[in-house]
Amino acid sequence: MAYMITEDCIACDACRPECPVDAISEGDPIYIIDPNLCVECEGYHDEPQCASVCPVDACVPDPNHPKK
Repeated sequence: MAYMITEDCIACDACRPECPVDAISEGDPIYIIDPNLCVECEGYHDEPQCASVCPVDACVPDPNHPKK
């Protein structure tokens, strides 16, 4: 399933540069993950990097976008 960024996001920009497929963009007021681009870092890392670097745990699995 794709990841999403919750309203807990503090817009710190820690996640955006870590995404290997550029699925994260700066939104207003929080960052956004494009579920059509998110691959959960499969083939790049052992775990989703956005979730591993987020200081407020705002990057979580998106129940509305299951894995393809």
